[in-house]
Amino acid sequence: MSHQSHQVDEETPLLQPEEQHKIKTPLPWRQLSIILFLQLTEPVTAQAIAPFAPQLIRDVGVTHGDESRVGYFVGIMYSVFYVAQALTTLQWNRISDHIGRKPVILIGLSGISASMFLFGLSKTFGGLILSRALCGALNGNSGVIKSMMIDVTDSSNMAQAFGFLPLPWMTGNMLGPLIGGSLSHPADRFPRLFGQSTFLKTHPYFLACAGPALFTALAWLVTYILLQETVPTTTSLWSLIRNRCRTILTFEHTKPPRLNSDTVQGLPDDSKPLPLSALMTPHVLIATLSYATLALFDIALRSLIPVFYATPVNMGGLGLDPPRIGNILAVFGIANGLFQVFFFARLHDRFGTKVVFTCGVASGVPTIIAFPIINTLSRTYGIGATVWFAVGLQLTISIALNMCYSCGAMYIAAASPNRASLGATNGLAQTVAAFVRIIGPASVMSMFSFSVREPSHAWAVYYFMMVLALLAISVSFLLPRQMWKCGN
Repeated sequence: MSHQSHQVDEETPLLQPEEQHKIKTPLPWRQLSIILFLQLTEPVTAQAIAPFAPQLIRDVGVTHGDESRVGYFVGIMYSVFYVAQALTTLQWNRISDHIGRKPVILIGLSGISASMFLFGLSKTFGGLILSRALCGALNGNSGVIKSMMIDVTDSSNMAQAFGFLPLPWMTGNMLGPLIGGSLSHPADRFPRLFGQSTFLKTHPYFLACAGPALFTALAWLVTYILLQETVPTTTSLWSLIRNRCRTILTFEHTKPPRLNSDTVQGLPDDSKPLPLSALMTPHVLIATLSYATLALFDIALRSLIPVFYATPVNMGGLGLDPPRIGNILAVFGIANGLFQVFFFARLHDRFGTKVVFTCGVASGVPTIIAFPIINTLSRTYGIGATVWFAVGLQLTISIALNMCYSCGAMYIAAASPNRASLGATNGLAQTVAAFVRIIGPASVMSMFSFSVREPSHAWAVYYFMMVLALLAISVSFLLPRQMWKCGN
């Protein structure tokens, strides 16, 4: 066989196309099922407070009876979580490369559980802010769990594994509001069981928070007993802190290791996590940028859809009431989750990561165009079969956008300078995505308000959304058609 037949470069996929069809590693279902179960804790705890959040803000008295300020303070309460998470998620993911994924996940679950108990006990707005900040700061699990999914899979079954990731989010987004709405004010809702409880009358939201907190505590036990560590070489958290302090106190400054050919071939350096500066490679920056522009467009779109549905028809929306909006989004969540499970891996194997990613972000263009069309149809024909068909078609097209997250995670994993720095690489992408998720809703809601106030600029928000979509599409063209090889 000629020398050229053995030659590979950084654009060569881990498995050649013909090998991908012949060899497919079975999924490690025991570990994967535990990982998916752990992912359920975040949407359950996040969505459990949604049904009673406005009333809770009224009860703590921070608005002083001004109903127009309820939404403002609810927004602050939610934003604090994302800000705290954005500031800490990179560090938690970097730590997971050193001490292992399992200890970091256990710390995160402890933080979620403790913060939910604190949230249920809070009687002031300051207490609510403190509990949400604590939850965000101690919870880096979302990125660490993605890293663990990559650890337990390979290039042949990674797409299949990531196809199951929407399932816990879909389930949690349904169970969370059900738990929070059913268990708030239990003394009034269930007088026979809790009518004599002075504590629950004084803290009417404690039970609604205690349910998700206890569920998270159960997840902690499952993690501690059953979850296996996936980082081959770990150190203790105390040793990591001690070494870091010694470096700072003795003013030791080491140069970041260079990614030479020896490192790529798997010599000892390949087993050591790299410093942050060594992660700033072109591959990591491209993968992170594509993930960030995807997250920015997606969060803006998901924020716009329910507000558009709720806005009166004569102001450019659809004029639906909250129950209908909730039912539409619930059906969409179920359909999206099932589509990812049954079709993502097949589409990925058939067309490849880049095609699925690019087509997914490109689906945002017809999704945006559908907004003014739906409003025009509702003005012309009223809320009837034609409008419902258009709404269903818009949401069906937008399902393709959710496939991009799994593709983005694969690109991030492949971009990692070495296998031991996978957590830090993933954490960097998650951090950037967290910051744009703070910016996205505020910017698109500001544009939507401007469009409603100024009829002459009624489509300004859709022009803005189109710019975000085209930005994500443009960045997607920087991604290689054939996956990078981790370590190159």
